[in-house]
Amino acid sequence: MPRTKLRTPELRDRVLHTAVTILADEGVLGLTARKVADAADTSIPAVYELFGDKAGLVREVYFEGFRHLHRLLAALHRTADPRADLAALIQTFREFVVANRVLADVMFSRPFADFDPGPDELHATSSVRRLIVGRVRRCVDAGLFDGDPTDIAHVVLGLAQGLAAQESAGWLGRSRASTDRRWELAIRTAFAGLAPGRRA
Repeated sequence: MPRTKLRTPELRDRVLHTAVTILADEGVLGLTARKVADAADTSIPAVYELFGDKAGLVREVYFEGFRHLHRLLAALHRTADPRADLAALIQTFREFVVANRVLADVMFSRPFADFDPGPDELHATSSVRRLIVGRVRRCVDAGLFDGDPTDIAHVVLGLAQGLAAQESAGWLGRSRASTDRRWELAIRTAFAGLAPGRRA
């Protein structure tokens, strides 16, 4: 059966999703244009025509990761408790990173030497940042946190990202109970430290 040659949006989506799957299954070193083309039932020239080069393909994987993360975070229901809502967002972020370890590396750690997100890429991820800042701002507006919402959002996200990376590597404990306990301790301590009157 001949390979698909039409450069259609459907083929582009298939190649992109194939690249994400290969990245998850085989890691950064496993992501090659040949493997992606073979698994997507197309040709290497088609991959390059669709994405320009490997860096262009990785760039779209990066965007797809943030699109997926945004869909998960945006689907969370807002309640009357801003702090609980922020905790739920952190939990969803945790689950995303643990379930998509290599994809999260592409999004946050830049493991590819030929891909370094520039201003355009960082701007395209702003929807996730705005969503997180919005949840933090509700806590500030409710008098639960004291500080600039953007600054707090960076700190909270950095904490969650570090903990999720440690969990993915197996450093937070051998059982789900111990891992959950350490997450709870970190988030509870961070939230307490952000409360009004707790900072010098």
